[in-house]
Amino acid sequence: MDTPTAAGTLRAGRREWIGLAVLALPTLLAALDFSVLFLALPFLGADLQASNAQLLWITDIYGFMVAGFLVTMGTLGDRIGRRKLLMIGAAVFGAVSIVAAYATSAEMLILARAVLGIAGATLAPSVLALITNMFRDPRQRATAISLWATCLLAGVAIGPIVGGVLLEVFWWGSVFLIGVPVMVILLLTAPFLLPEFRDEEAGRLDLVSVALSLAAILPIIYGLKDLAENGFGGVPVLAIVAGGAFGALFVGRQRRLTHPLLDMRLFGNRSFSAALGIHLLGSLLVGGVGFFYAQYLQLVHGLEPLRAGLWLIPDALGLIAGALISPVIARRVRPGTAIALGMAVMAVGFLMLTQVETTSGLVFVVSGVVLVSLGIAPSFVLSTDLVVGSVPPTKAGSASSLSETGGELGIALGVALLGSVGAAVYRMQLAETMPSGLPGEAVTAAEESLAAAADA
Repeated sequence: MDTPTAAGTLRAGRREWIGLAVLALPTLLAALDFSVLFLALPFLGADLQASNAQLLWITDIYGFMVAGFLVTMGTLGDRIGRRKLLMIGAAVFGAVSIVAAYATSAEMLILARAVLGIAGATLAPSVLALITNMFRDPRQRATAISLWATCLLAGVAIGPIVGGVLLEVFWWGSVFLIGVPVMVILLLTAPFLLPEFRDEEAGRLDLVSVALSLAAILPIIYGLKDLAENGFGGVPVLAIVAGGAFGALFVGRQRRLTHPLLDMRLFGNRSFSAALGIHLLGSLLVGGVGFFYAQYLQLVHGLEPLRAGLWLIPDALGLIAGALISPVIARRVRPGTAIALGMAVMAVGFLMLTQVETTSGLVFVVSGVVLVSLGIAPSFVLSTDLVVGSVPPTKAGSASSLSETGGELGIALGVALLGSVGAAVYRMQLAETMPSGLPGEAVTAAEESLAAAADA
């Protein structure tokens, strides 16, 4: 039970910490689902006779749906109860995981992944909002959020490894079935370990706002991903512009409604806005570094996907270590100072990465990437704590959803913007170093991308 401190705040007890362990399960699973399919794609592609376009949708539709529905689900949790929404999402996630595991066509799997994404969007903001309500002592909340962030980062990191192990023993559907026992445990324990919280003054859910939020977020995420994968084109630019236009309509409607889907007054809180901006920037840098690092391992050093995945583990360990030590540092210095110290460590890592050549050893490259990850973790953890800690408890769901949406947009922006800059630098340097006497088709292919150059 909560116990009062001398300062009058409530400290979490054993029940809350056990509850945090239960909340770690869906966090780990939802994050793992982003990357667990990487190694399974060739197998399910062969079994389901999926085209390249269908394989791309099988991979991406989950992230699209999570990003699109985060704002809606975060606010819905404030209205109907965060524990109730978490349990509904867990039940749907578990049931649809079985459908995905036994899908008989690519279309069926794409639809199942889309529903999994919608269910996944209920998990992250509900979990973070519940943590905020359960741990009201600032120091305890910071520790709890760092542990939550560790599970989130670990889930993404171990996804390919878990997928590889399961594929060695079972079939591709097993990567979906791992979610079923996790959700069963959550459904059995949540009523006893997790308290219920809701905003008693919240009005009805505005469905027009829900539609506008989807029309704003989904095209922007799609456009950014397409720009990163295929370069500049009319369709992705048009999608981003359309998303921005719908976003403007969404903001205008929220300002007129008595009970908006998203309370725009939250952005009037300087701490909230600054922390959200830091979170967006940190996610942008992580997305960009991850994009280039994976290509470097496979295209420059020629590593097979599984070996490349193993070399990604130190990067993940850097993120996890940074997440765990962030609240410890923040107890001794101000959060802003801790974030600045992390940025300094990250700058050293970036400086090392600027010195990487084709002949650089992997240890040097990995060291630079680990420093970047170690330095960026405090901004991720502490900015999340600042976002949810700077709003009233009744708005914790909305704040959590914005934090998660900022992370999704940041990663997509990082891949798209830094990827575009990297592509431009690549083409400039290629023009100066292109060997003479190459066939015309090889030159054309090499000018498109590093992957095409490696194939040529």
